[in-house]
Amino acid sequence: MKMGVMSILDRRLYHIATMRFLFVGVLVAIVVVFQCFALPSWRLHSLLDSEKLSVALPAKDMGNGVDLDYEMESNVDGNLSIGETLDSSYGGENSEDAIQKGFTHERPNYAHDPVEYRYNASPLGVPSKGITFLDEDLGTLITARKSSNGSGMQRGEMKAQNEKSPLLKVPLSNLSTSLTRMNSLLLQSFNSSYMRPRWSSRPDRELLSAKLEIEKGRVVSNPSGLYAPIFRDVAKFSRSYALMERRLKVYVYREGDKPIFHQPRTRGLYASEGWFMKLMEGNKRFVVKDPRRAHLFYLPFSSQKLRITLAEQKLNGKQMEQYLERYVHLIAGRYRFWNRTGGADHFLVACHDWASQITRQPMKNCIRSLCNSNIAKGFQIGKDTTLPVTYIHSMMDPLRGFTGKSPSERSILAFFAGSMHGYLRPVLLKHWENKESDMKIFGPMGRDIEGKKLYMEYMNSSKYCICARGYEVHTPRIVEAIFSECVPVIISDNYVPPFFEVLNWEAFSVTVSERDIPNLREILVSIPEEKYLALHLGVKKVQQHFLWHRIPVKYDLFHMILHAIWNNRLSQIRPR
Repeated sequence: MKMGVMSILDRRLYHIATMRFLFVGVLVAIVVVFQCFALPSWRLHSLLDSEKLSVALPAKDMGNGVDLDYEMESNVDGNLSIGETLDSSYGGENSEDAIQKGFTHERPNYAHDPVEYRYNASPLGVPSKGITFLDEDLGTLITARKSSNGSGMQRGEMKAQNEKSPLLKVPLSNLSTSLTRMNSLLLQSFNSSYMRPRWSSRPDRELLSAKLEIEKGRVVSNPSGLYAPIFRDVAKFSRSYALMERRLKVYVYREGDKPIFHQPRTRGLYASEGWFMKLMEGNKRFVVKDPRRAHLFYLPFSSQKLRITLAEQKLNGKQMEQYLERYVHLIAGRYRFWNRTGGADHFLVACHDWASQITRQPMKNCIRSLCNSNIAKGFQIGKDTTLPVTYIHSMMDPLRGFTGKSPSERSILAFFAGSMHGYLRPVLLKHWENKESDMKIFGPMGRDIEGKKLYMEYMNSSKYCICARGYEVHTPRIVEAIFSECVPVIISDNYVPPFFEVLNWEAFSVTVSERDIPNLREILVSIPEEKYLALHLGVKKVQQHFLWHRIPVKYDLFHMILHAIWNNRLSQIRPR
């Protein structure tokens, strides 16, 4: 009897142990199946991303997720020396104490729209659907996907680029903005809606009177000191310029601490913003002390100094934008003029690559004179205006090294030399380096004295000088070509050339689409000699409009920048 009871207990214990084993086994099996098939979302996204179309091209060295602040300090051959390494991650935690320096007001509670990245430029015509690309402004890789309803692109993952690589992925699409399209956008801007001021003012009425006088004034067939073919409408420009000289009044805000405000730098790659600040703040003809008399209000900051100074305080791009927001809030709190127009009668002059990004929200209604005039990245034709990139080596002699040879002395068809910045220049060299004897297309040239002399000799001996974009759309080679009386060949899709509102760029330059680089020589050779001579003459005649003078002279670069701002403000004025 006792043995029977023990046998029953043993069998029950055996069954219990077996059930536990089976239960554990089933549980383990479920976990294994889940791991194998129920992929977490990040793994699914990575698999999808691996199938995205992309093209690898040489691009900017990002280092450990940072952008390098490049500054041309020693030569004009396009070989950029690397300056200080600065933090460029756009976003992140705020350093409120550093931003507060020099400001007495709290940050305004502005509403910000989500940043959208729309890329329409393409050198190769490959559709942009589902592309992983490098956003050069933000220093990140962004995965863009087509939205589920097919209506457009969705904001994708932002991944830090934390390792050095000579190859980065860039956007490709089949759309770019041609000069013809830009002309159309300019005409549309004249008829577009505008921001009506909250109340009328005497300066507004004076601007409206000037606008009507320009439009209905008498026609002058050949204004003194101007070459008609290089202008869209030389008579209209002449009337507008004359009225600007007689009537324009500008108020320069005194607020803002050095070195970001009121401390211009007049040498180097970003010299244009420094020269304008220096000449504007010292001007007695246009500047008024009473802001009630002003037609325009100047925000006197240096985008280059902002970049360097705040980066030293470990602030990133987003915080630089917030710094400018605080400045706007400061002047809006002390003066009534910003609030009257929402900033539409205020203007800034900035040449750093980042200026277009960090001013797009806090100063979005202002007239922005920008070197980085990329129509695909927020530059607005008819409101914003293009600031020429003028690399200045000597304040005393801005034209040092440039000598204008006659057309008969120019034996080289086309010339380019420079560092391989951006996606386009490697393509240029791939097609044309050492391919034709009359096409002098090189990479970086020597940085010594002989290298600089050789660069200048090539430029002074060439019919056409190739002005290919680098990391951004703008390049100092356009003004260098004009100084050397070499016809600029602009290869930079979506770039709005300087003073586009008044100058006829087709009279002194050639524009080639990025996708037409393989046909570059054919395009240039097909230009008749008579047309080339006309272009060369146009370059000589337009040169006076791109020159700085320590004491400004009529029609020089200072006055052309100021006129571009005056002209765009006039286009916004409407009768109440």
